[in-house]
Amino acid sequence: MITKFGEKSTKLFEKYMPDAFVFAMVLTILTAMIAFMWLNATPLKIIKSWYDGFWSLLEFGMQIVLVVITGFAIALSPIVNKGIGKLTNYIKTPRQVYIIVVLIGTLLSLISFGWIVITCVLARELAIRIKGVNYPFLVACVYFSGGSWVTGLSSSIPLLLGTEKNYLIEAGILSEIIPTSYTLGSTLNFSIMILYVIFAPLMIMLLIPKTKNNKQLDDMLEDKTEKKEISIKDEALSLSLSYKSISDRLNNGVILQICIILMGLTYIIYHFYTHGFQLNFNIMIFIFLIIGLILHKTPMRYAIAMKRSSNNISGILYQYPFYAGIMGIMLYTGLGEKLAEIMASVATIDTYPFFAYVTGGIINFAIPSAGGEFAVVGPSIINAVKDIGAGLPANEVSAMVSRASLSIAYGESLSNILQPFYLLLVFPIMGSGIKIQARDVMGYLVVPFIIFFIIQSILLTWIPL
Repeated sequence: MITKFGEKSTKLFEKYMPDAFVFAMVLTILTAMIAFMWLNATPLKIIKSWYDGFWSLLEFGMQIVLVVITGFAIALSPIVNKGIGKLTNYIKTPRQVYIIVVLIGTLLSLISFGWIVITCVLARELAIRIKGVNYPFLVACVYFSGGSWVTGLSSSIPLLLGTEKNYLIEAGILSEIIPTSYTLGSTLNFSIMILYVIFAPLMIMLLIPKTKNNKQLDDMLEDKTEKKEISIKDEALSLSLSYKSISDRLNNGVILQICIILMGLTYIIYHFYTHGFQLNFNIMIFIFLIIGLILHKTPMRYAIAMKRSSNNISGILYQYPFYAGIMGIMLYTGLGEKLAEIMASVATIDTYPFFAYVTGGIINFAIPSAGGEFAVVGPSIINAVKDIGAGLPANEVSAMVSRASLSIAYGESLSNILQPFYLLLVFPIMGSGIKIQARDVMGYLVVPFIIFFIIQSILLTWIPL
């Protein structure tokens, strides 16, 4: 019954789900209409808010791009490719493919949401080697596995709360940082992590499509003879001159690389020695950068890896400003704050995590960025939680703020699987050489969404922080 429901959902999405860019346009118009009819915002106010929003998240957008391409560069390294090659030798059936992809995907995404690209590389390689794999369902498995990032090292809301002089502190909403021991290191976060790492692969076993007419990768390829890309090492050597030169020695030597790596490692050690295990986007990106330099050995090889990685971000570059524009409408017209206030007004000391969770899920459809969404609804939710916890000890109020913030993050992450924006990270790899759209994938994710919504609602309400 569950499988049939998933298949029906897939057909509905195929019929009604537009392209991801069209989806962003529809959301823009819809958000503008709500602001106009509900808040009586003037058309000019809405358009100005939309325009101002376009440029309000450039730094954050650049951080996302760098997380993706530095993570992808690591995925392109020889040691990672060899590991993938060895792993594929032990997997024989489509069922094993789905389970392994979800398991490895959740583990990799705990390190960084950008590492979903490594899962993509693995999944595509398995689809080439193993016959009978339903490729759109496999893409859905990869996309779903990326949801574990919200419990891991690149979870943007906990990292923001742990960042010195963040905008919440500067605005007086928080008096000090909230350490990651309250968020990423909490019992609640570990329970959600276990849900992804252990329960998700088992759940996928029950959702495997039973149809005999699987859309296999071989059948979907437009060019049946896929061209094998030359290795990064060979490409680097091919760029050398026919005679010895200082420039080639610098390009393909290891001395410069080693010096930069040693400088980078020194700072990383210094950072954790002086700040403890406090993570933020900048240090995460820096760590990935240094790891990439280590794995690729020479400047030219790393430059080529980064060039190839950058092919993965075109969709983010032109679609992200549109979502930032939607955020602008919600922020500057007061629509986001109004929605958060409504949710917060009905919350109690027992129910505020659930309402924060639902708020995060709903707003995410308009602002598919945990950091951007939190900038819109976070202040209102935090102020409401502080009012609810008035009179309690400071550490208990901090715990309540942490739980509410995590709830927003979990809601945002879960609704991502019904929001096609982050498929932009998956399609450049898994959709290479084939015709595939969001509508071919999203229907498979309806049932996982329902199951996880129920379980997460229970956990975030009752599990101790």
